[in-house]
Amino acid sequence: MREREVGIGSEVRTRTGEQPEQEVECPPAHAPVWSPQVSSRLLARYYLPREHAPLRGNACQLLRDGVEAYPAMLAAIRGARRYIHLETYMFISDAVGELFGEALVEAAERGVHVKVLYDALGSWTSRRDFFASLRARGVDIRPFKPFNSLSRGLRHLLRRDHRKILAVDGEVAFIGGVNISAHWAPEGEGGACWRDDVLQVEGPAVHELERRFVATWRMAFQDRFRTWRENHRRRREASRQRKGEVGLAVLSSRRSIHRAYLHAISRAKRSVLVAAAYFIPDRRMVAALREAAQRGVEVSLLLNAKSDHPWLVHATRAFYEKLLTAGVRIFEWERCVLHAKTAVVDGVWGTIGSFNLERLSLLFNHEVNAVFADPRLGRLLEESFRNDCQGCREVDLDVFRRRPLWQKLFERVLYAFRKIL
Repeated sequence: MREREVGIGSEVRTRTGEQPEQEVECPPAHAPVWSPQVSSRLLARYYLPREHAPLRGNACQLLRDGVEAYPAMLAAIRGARRYIHLETYMFISDAVGELFGEALVEAAERGVHVKVLYDALGSWTSRRDFFASLRARGVDIRPFKPFNSLSRGLRHLLRRDHRKILAVDGEVAFIGGVNISAHWAPEGEGGACWRDDVLQVEGPAVHELERRFVATWRMAFQDRFRTWRENHRRRREASRQRKGEVGLAVLSSRRSIHRAYLHAISRAKRSVLVAAAYFIPDRRMVAALREAAQRGVEVSLLLNAKSDHPWLVHATRAFYEKLLTAGVRIFEWERCVLHAKTAVVDGVWGTIGSFNLERLSLLFNHEVNAVFADPRLGRLLEESFRNDCQGCREVDLDVFRRRPLWQKLFERVLYAFRKIL
């Protein structure tokens, strides 16, 4: 199948669609908080907790949506010489899935070791014969916690693999929120045009992302396809592969990612900008956002106006009044489904990955995020956020308070069940 058929060719297309009748003013850009002479090492010490030491020497590129991410990922797969490790929540047997499947098969047929781990729940709509055909053609593709493990209990099944990692040859890796599905392809080409971010990484952090894949694979299948000696050799090789100047900390502990958010927000001097696909924060996150806004920091949230999980939108709105009264600005994304899980503080600290600010990510899911303190990459992420706010609907506190009574009651009911949504 040609790439043009699903709209993920090498050209980046301009997104089309109806513009809202009235645009709101997005948060304005501000002057940098830090002098250009301040080193990245000092910034990391300020914004990152002590135990989140970043690996230096990485080159990073911010990719927007499937339109930019898919061609780069496919190019890496087609250029693979030794191995490919792909870990994803959704691997759907649609046009995009077929395209990736064919690329993986071609790699396996030329001698590349291809291992793919997909979540059984996230990919339950895919055809079984699709995965069987990939296995028959040399791709080692396996489901994470398939439904035949019901005997192990509900808590076992709740722990899903929500990570999105692609690592190739120890040289390039991709991390973000994009799955393998037509949901992220352009709307005009049969996709749903979901909004998302992916970080392309080259350098020492690639090995850290690979380590997360290997650890999950071993945990799921007790399959030791790498020895300790090989891992040690790869780590040594990775430490010498300096490709750029960005320091990245790869976090796979749910608590560590949550702590990284809280620490950066508490250190914010100018701005806290958060794009959250699913936003049901715990008390500590709500308190941190309110406290930052009350001390004069610009706090802006980009949230869904419509979602693939509609009840979550109503549960999220139960938090609006508490945040708005503290001075937090809330923008609702109305063009399609917002699936991004990104944040940027002061245009310096930032994070991109699979972690959602809600209970499943915090308590159950296997997640991974890249965290950095880099002015150049932070500026790009901030510009992307502010551009996204253009045309969004900003939530007005007075108007929000006048919403229908049934809606308020529905939100309160869902709020009561927020810990299990």
